[in-house]
Amino acid sequence: MMIETILICCKNNNNYKEFPIGSTLLDIYKGFSLNLPYPIVSAKVNNRTEGLLFRVYNNKDVEFLDVRDSSGMRTYVRSLCFVLYKAVRELFPEGKLYVEHPVSKGYFCNLRLGRDIALEDVERIKARMQELIAEDIPFRRIECQAAQAVRIFSEQGLTDKVKLLETSGALYTYYHQLGDTVDCYYGNLLPSTGYLQVFDLVKYDDGLLLRIPSKKDPTCVEEVIKQEKMLDVFKEYVNWSYIMGMSNVGDFNEACEQGHATDIIKVAEALQEKKIAQIADTIYHRQQNGDRVKLVLIAGPSSSGKTTFSKRLSIQLMTNGLRPYPLSLDNYFVDREQTPRDANGDYDYESLYALDLKLFNEQLQALLRGERVHLPRFNFTTGKREYNGDYLQINEQTILILEGIHALNPELTPDIPVANKFNIYVSALTTISLDDHNWIPTTDNRLLRRIIRDYNYRGYSARETISRWPSVREGEDKWIFPYQENADVMFNSALLFELAVLRMHVEPVLMSVPRNCPEYSEAYRLLKFIQYFTPVRDQELPPTSLLREFLGGSSFNY
Repeated sequence: MMIETILICCKNNNNYKEFPIGSTLLDIYKGFSLNLPYPIVSAKVNNRTEGLLFRVYNNKDVEFLDVRDSSGMRTYVRSLCFVLYKAVRELFPEGKLYVEHPVSKGYFCNLRLGRDIALEDVERIKARMQELIAEDIPFRRIECQAAQAVRIFSEQGLTDKVKLLETSGALYTYYHQLGDTVDCYYGNLLPSTGYLQVFDLVKYDDGLLLRIPSKKDPTCVEEVIKQEKMLDVFKEYVNWSYIMGMSNVGDFNEACEQGHATDIIKVAEALQEKKIAQIADTIYHRQQNGDRVKLVLIAGPSSSGKTTFSKRLSIQLMTNGLRPYPLSLDNYFVDREQTPRDANGDYDYESLYALDLKLFNEQLQALLRGERVHLPRFNFTTGKREYNGDYLQINEQTILILEGIHALNPELTPDIPVANKFNIYVSALTTISLDDHNWIPTTDNRLLRRIIRDYNYRGYSARETISRWPSVREGEDKWIFPYQENADVMFNSALLFELAVLRMHVEPVLMSVPRNCPEYSEAYRLLKFIQYFTPVRDQELPPTSLLREFLGGSSFNY
């Protein structure tokens, strides 16, 4: 006898209810009569994220998501990008749209029209997007043989998607349709354009900024935060990738299949070393021009490669006749019982006030005056500060290198003259895209690095690292990102080839995440995304490569 109903457990209210077999998630949501604070955009089904039109044929656990959830926000933004692309294609058939990277709490888009973008152009595009949203047009997902999708993309002039599909080795795939417009997005979309009630489009620098809902209050758009230095770094590397002919993963895969992987590694590593040398030269020339730079402050989010960067910068400073000396902020922790606590009552070691700011600044000023200072050493076992006879006195050639999450926070060194400080922000700003309309989040790049490092050196599983990641990101939002524009220079630690190399290491670690845990959803998403890259072995990586900090085999001691 055929079972005609299925039993659904709704994780939002922990209630069970029967539904007809084949019900969509949207049907199930309506059937539970949930009173959620914001409109839903997707759902987790047995810990795998699905679109609201996904049909359920077996008993399942279902959790409905809005844009406050990261996967829900991705669904919303993908759908919004499709509406943007359709509006551009209708208004400027000869134009070319590139959704390039997140910046200023939105997404920077490059629109090539063969001329400068005018404010009137942006207003027309926004108005057309609003019309498309008002029409409530359904998003359609069509599965087919890969050869058929390649033919459709070729007819539409979407060569970036053709290359990605041809190099992925897929037999079957899917594409999306919005009215008569075809595109492809590598994840769920909303049921229809009518769900996209909160957005904005503004002229930004020489392109567009697609503004998205705020995670804190999804009824309004995120406030634009100026990130001019960040945008400049992104643009520099995007332009370099474009010149190299590798602006997307399809281009990269094609180059690897033609035997150019070694050359790509050599050029990318050389470019990074050149940037580090330029930063060292800048510090040296500032010294020569009267500014007595004595303190180099290096900040950046988790897994950005700050430690390797600081070691490579030290080498380049030495080539300029300077004597770098690393100073660890960890040794300035207050005694454990004086550490601030977070909202859960746990010790908040990420807080700026977990440091003895008074002692730190007193010792820095004494060093700058040429005095001999007795440096502390923090004992992490006892939770107490100790003095073990470590004395330091610096001369004219000495430069102190300070690396830590709070390095660019003005409260860390308020009494040190600006002329004595040089601020550097380091992050892995991924500049290669899956295709012209699908970016790779910089947070994914860093998370993959951290998963590998935690597994190799800290004994953490991928599940544990993924579980901790939201709290890590919260700390970054509070203590790091607000101060990144204070940097004198920004350094991009991402390497053009690195995701292809990381694939070889991270796949087996991600595959070990059990399907019955909440972290499986993120592990599954990362696995799907990383598999678009043609794998590249790490034998060609030099021992000084920044990636060695995570993969092992580095010539530096950590």
